[in-house]
Formats: sequence, C-alpha cells, structure tokens
Amino acid sequence: MYGIEFSHAVPELPAGFDALKLEIGIGNGDALISMAAADPTSLYIGVEVHEPGVGRCLNHIHQQGLDNVRLIKHDAIEVLQHMIAAESLDRVLLFFPDPWHKKRHHKRRIVNPRFRELIYHVLKPGAVIHIATDWQDYAVWIAEQFLADERFDNQGNAEGYAACPSYRPLTRFEQRGRRLGHGVWDLLFAKKRCSS
Repeated sequence: MYGIEFSHAVPELPAGFDALKLEIGIGNGDALISMAAADPTSLYIGVEVHEPGVGRCLNHIHQQGLDNVRLIKHDAIEVLQHMIAAESLDRVLLFFPDPWHKKRHHKRRIVNPRFRELIYHVLKPGAVIHIATDWQDYAVWIAEQFLADERFDNQGNAEGYAACPSYRPLTRFEQRGRRLGHGVWDLLFAKKRCSS
C-alpha cells in the first residue's frame, strides 16, 4: 500500500493533496516521517536504495497511519528520469547526502550538472530544492552548481547558504554530527518562474 514499484512510467498517485514533495535518500525515514506527520495536506514520496531503511520507514508509516507517504526503493536518478512527471514537484529534499569527501570520489556525488538538469525538469516553477550537508566542502560544491545556473534563484545569502527552514527536523545523524562539532549548511534554490 505504501510502496511503489520502480517502473519506466509515471505512477498513478493518490489524489486530494495540495502539494507533492520528494525526499531523496531517506535513510531510516526519520525526517520523512516527521515532515509528513506535520504536513498532512502534502503527499510525500521517499526514495532510498537500502532495503533496511525502507523497511524501518514502512513500519513507522504503518504504525502512525500516515496515508500521505509513498516509498520507492530504487536509485534516485532513475526515479527522477522515469517516474516523476515534468513540473510536478513542489519541493525536493536532499538531506545529508554522501559527501564522497576524497577528491578522487567527487564524481560519485549526487549533486552534479546531470542531477541539476533532472531537478529543473521535475520542479514546478517557483518550487524549491532544499539540500542540507554537514561537510563544508560539499556545501561549497553544491552552491557552485546552482549559483552558476541562471534558471534557479538562490534563497540564501551570497554564498548560497540559508537558515534552516522550520519544516526540516533535526535528525539523529545531524545530532551526532553537531556533537562532533560539525557545522550544518542548508541550501535552497527555487526554479525561476517564466517571465511573461
């Protein structure tokens, strides 16, 4: 009931919701569950490749009786390419993606020009991608990717960093990072509305 099988077609989603929001890389689903519970008029789709995290999240969805969450266990890039309709998302959330901090692994980072193109395609005009990371080097990388693209409006300061919006919960991962003295950088970029 809460799971959506990967396919090469846009799935039929439940109707009656005011907004459609996608979280990429839900981990155990803590943030997704918190946001969905606090925002019942939005439909949330969570994407995660690791089965244990999906299973744990499914248990919590069932326990809390949340009818506004659906999960896809698959690679996020392929989900964006095949399962998300153009200009259908009101928000994309990417919290604490793997920073691949060694320079030789930077090519594995999810945020890159191809990802940016996919995000532009699926966001509604005016809709926002929100990325949070506790690696400053990755925050700089992310900011550079979006600040260089004139199709997006920076919602933060000149460097691309924004205050953490109230809807983003403090996750266990983030709490652990803060205890270790890590900073956290939130970056929000809105797809520009077409000028008339």
